[in-house]
Amino acid sequence: MNPDWRARYELAVVAAERAARQALTHFPDADSAGFADKVAWKDDLSPVSFADREAEALLRDLLLGAFPDDAFLGEESGARPGSSGYRWVVDPIDGTRSFVRGIPLWGTLVGVEYKGELFAGAAVLPVLGHTYRALRGDGAFRGDRRLHVSNVASLDHSLLFCSTLSGFFKARREADFLELTRRTQRQRAFGNFYGFALVAEGAGEVMIEHGVHPWDVAALVPILEEAGGRLTDWKGGRTIDRPDVLATNGKLHDVVLRLLSGT
Repeated sequence: MNPDWRARYELAVVAAERAARQALTHFPDADSAGFADKVAWKDDLSPVSFADREAEALLRDLLLGAFPDDAFLGEESGARPGSSGYRWVVDPIDGTRSFVRGIPLWGTLVGVEYKGELFAGAAVLPVLGHTYRALRGDGAFRGDRRLHVSNVASLDHSLLFCSTLSGFFKARREADFLELTRRTQRQRAFGNFYGFALVAEGAGEVMIEHGVHPWDVAALVPILEEAGGRLTDWKGGRTIDRPDVLATNGKLHDVVLRLLSGT
């Protein structure tokens, strides 16, 4: 195993857990009296809290303190170039809307890539005490339990996850989403990274979302793929730079892509 990859992987896990614990000290933040003072709204009407900024600052200090020549991309602080070929891609609180309303399904995400190849990721759900992690070639885990996607091979026996319907309406793809709901056995809207994690551990087969950014999915690519699944855009491209994303157990990926393409 490449020692540089392993060193960054191990740091990704430690840093994500520390930042998640820091954010947890501000949760729940749902009291109406303090809500306006603790949350700001970006131009795209997504919220950002003091906890987001604090957790990202901690991540930035930990990651770049250990590897100062690496690049960095964070949801709150933006991009910083590097010279090593490595880049950290982080989301301090994936699910800020849930966080500020006292809903426990939010997490801290840290992905790391080398020359564009995402080789390690950590996703920490502190309220439930879950750490999802993966290193390319070494498997995916939740804690010490190895993750495997499910063996379900037909849509009519599958469980579909999503975050919100608004993205599909904005993309004018609501008909495609409704067809997927018709074709799948059950549907659940857990929100944000959690649906991807559930696919990785075999609790469902399909997670589909529109409106994501690189920091929303970078950590999840190694976890899904090391668990045996696939994560692409809606055209089948292996990229984190498009707003549309599809994660499956692999067995259902092509059939969902065909539905999305209308064929």
